[in-house]
Amino acid sequence: MGAPPWRLLCCCCCRESDRNGVDDLKLKPDAADGEEGAAGDRYDLPPFQDFTFQQLRLATSGFTAENIISESGDKAPNVVYKGKLDAQRRIAVKRFSRSAWPDPRQFMEEAKSVGQLRNKRIVNLLGCCCEADERLLVAEYMPNDTLAKHLFHWESQAMVWPMRLRVVLYLAEALDYCISKERALYHDLNAYRVLFDDDCNPRLSCFGLMKNSRDGKSYSTNLAFTPPEYMRTGKSLIPGMC
Repeated sequence: MGAPPWRLLCCCCCRESDRNGVDDLKLKPDAADGEEGAAGDRYDLPPFQDFTFQQLRLATSGFTAENIISESGDKAPNVVYKGKLDAQRRIAVKRFSRSAWPDPRQFMEEAKSVGQLRNKRIVNLLGCCCEADERLLVAEYMPNDTLAKHLFHWESQAMVWPMRLRVVLYLAEALDYCISKERALYHDLNAYRVLFDDDCNPRLSCFGLMKNSRDGKSYSTNLAFTPPEYMRTGKSLIPGMC
């Protein structure tokens, strides 16, 4: 039978920044593989929760510019900040523009649906905030940059091929998990949607699992991943998907 494919990909690139800000890529074993299986279905995270705007304001130091981690900075339509909850758990907070998600019920339903997912191959959604005109999502914080940064903006060493293969495998496992949980549509799949965790393993952002909203109606744009039959017929072979 041979070894499972994820065990053959035993090297991973990890960024270690020196004092001059130069990125070094370091190979290390994959810490995510274990007896529970490649995709790590049993993932110990707190259940999805509702946050107050005040909690998230404090966690991000008042949404200060120094905490912005969006690729386009404060020019992004929906800005992502890094923060800390109770000075311990690191989080990423996506703050939508005030014109997004005018229907609070629709926003909460979509966020709670994505928030039920728990897997080591995705950046898990921890909670959300829906107060007045504010719409925010709270996800795990990934400290080792995006796939785009490692592929296109490296400074000292290009991403090694074993890691590139790992990205492909883990991305496929992430999408397979989402399909199994009836979240088969992924929006705007690109190199910025793949992030690296503390162990330098690639993960798929949960933000792309959220439908977009305009004028209070849910709609889909740039369906970068969807089951082939959906594109042809508008229906998925997976029970419950339509």
